[in-house]
Amino acid sequence: MSNCCKILFTNGVISTSAETPSVATLLEAHPGAYTTTRTHHNGSKLLFWERHLRRLSNSASILLHSSPKLMFKVPTYAVSYSSMSMASPTWDSLIQSLVNDSMRKVMPAVLTERENEEELAITSLVSGNLEDFRDLERLNEENISRMFDVYVHISGYVPKIFGISENGAHLAVAGCGREVANAKYSDWAEEVLGEVEASFSQ
Repeated sequence: MSNCCKILFTNGVISTSAETPSVATLLEAHPGAYTTTRTHHNGSKLLFWERHLRRLSNSASILLHSSPKLMFKVPTYAVSYSSMSMASPTWDSLIQSLVNDSMRKVMPAVLTERENEEELAITSLVSGNLEDFRDLERLNEENISRMFDVYVHISGYVPKIFGISENGAHLAVAGCGREVANAKYSDWAEEVLGEVEASFSQ
């Protein structure tokens, strides 16, 4: 995998580099909770993965409780959290299990494609999907995983070299805070990316 190549793993299906969108396009296309991390030690370790995974599952749980419209692909009126109420630890465990399972399946393929010792940028997105499963009253722990689409986007990552002025960070502050402050979700990322791009173009 060269730095320009990308892989998207969606519900068990790997997309080729040519079919894989950018991370920004992925987040624009799908609602849901997400997190982004990278590898270190020549791609052998994930940076703070357990912390990112907990943040992802916590964000998804918060959205399910307080703002399902930011999690699902269907109109707000079609989503009733009271119909699928489960304890927060159950949601957290389920979502973490789904994302970890996707990571275990896609990483071997990624590691065979990448260039030697290349670091990787990894974005995991969990999006609600009720289009084919609307009978919420019958949801239980066994089949509730069908409510979620799991996306794992992986691309090459080249760390900046410290001490070079051209590699300094460019900072832009734009947009309002998140509608759901404690959750990290794709709709907010889309809004902020658009406003940051606009601020740099002025």
